[in-house]
Amino acid sequence: MENSPVPLQESSPPALTNIRLVATDMDGTLTQTGKFTPALLRALTDLATAEIPTVIVTGRSAGWVQGIATYLPVVGAIAENGGVWIPADSGEPLPLVEISAIAPHRDRLAHVFAQLQATFPDLQPSTDNQFRLTDWTFDIGQLTPADLTRINQTCQAVGWGFTYSTVQCHIRLAAQDKGVALQRVLQQQFPTITAHQVVTVGDSPNDEGLFEAERFPLSVGVANVQHYCDRLRHLPTFITAGAEVQGFQELAQVLLRAKSSAAAP
Repeated sequence: MENSPVPLQESSPPALTNIRLVATDMDGTLTQTGKFTPALLRALTDLATAEIPTVIVTGRSAGWVQGIATYLPVVGAIAENGGVWIPADSGEPLPLVEISAIAPHRDRLAHVFAQLQATFPDLQPSTDNQFRLTDWTFDIGQLTPADLTRINQTCQAVGWGFTYSTVQCHIRLAAQDKGVALQRVLQQQFPTITAHQVVTVGDSPNDEGLFEAERFPLSVGVANVQHYCDRLRHLPTFITAGAEVQGFQELAQVLLRAKSSAAAP
């Protein structure tokens, strides 16, 4: 277990004065009880106006995220926990993992899900599963931490990866990960931005790749990440006082103040 996260406002971290890009989870991080709010739109717009672009990094499906990346004031989004990159200007989903053919890949995912259902018959595919390309999701429902551990072990035993968020469980390729995908997108799409100029934001276990300090030394967990800290190998560097979108607003204000101070004569 890494050191506990440092409270964001108390620390006033000088490291955040040179941030050039925000990479953030969506559900539980940009939402309030599952919805977007006017406060989110203001925060994203203010960051864009200050020339601090935002990339969404979410487990949601490529189909859903294609619309989100188009309508929100962001430069693009990574969908399916690292499976697909969707730039806002074109909306064209670009693969971030190697899949030779989508249809047989999804058949194999469905087979793994059927194996899980034999042990957990109440599992139900998520409603956005039909809009996915690279992973298979089911609702987290009433699954306990012990259930999630057992599901993870089952997936690993047959060569698949597994992760979960506040809303969904994901069967995925073993190498499919938010952190790996973000690193690739930065190299390909934002080559002049270094890891020390990126702040990553999240709230749950499927964001752990964004908290890995070797890749992203400046990470922030919104307050509700505390529900999962005992299950995470990698913890965020900082933590906000506010939960969900209030925590994201808190970070945005810190970044905007730092940008304003740096520009002052």
